[in-house]
Amino acid sequence: MDLADPICMPGKGITPCLEEAMETGFITVLVTAGNAEAAAQLARALVEERLAACGNVIPNLRSIYRWRGAVHDEGEALLILKTRASLFEKLRARVVELHSYEVPEVVALEIQAGHGPFLDWLADSTGPEQ
Repeated sequence: MDLADPICMPGKGITPCLEEAMETGFITVLVTAGNAEAAAQLARALVEERLAACGNVIPNLRSIYRWRGAVHDEGEALLILKTRASLFEKLRARVVELHSYEVPEVVALEIQAGHGPFLDWLADSTGPEQ
């Protein structure tokens, strides 16, 4: 891979990256938590278990949502995880197992393109493909 390529997929040059659908095999997963410490604990467990390469904790969100017939307005934190798409089911199950919420948010968004060296690091930092 050409490390000078600003946007590429592992093993491909810039032109195929821009012309193809750009599926990389990687995803970003969004998980909300009751506070920043709870989000950090989830991130640490998932990174240690190599289910995610990294987790970014964004504190001090304000979430307004409907739950059991009532509208709630509460503080939360957002955890942004980067991982392989092939690890999503294991990651989802582990989040559900560790999370304090009855119905935790676990939403995957496809990473269509990215900086090649970052994607290589992401691949090296997560468990083997499933």
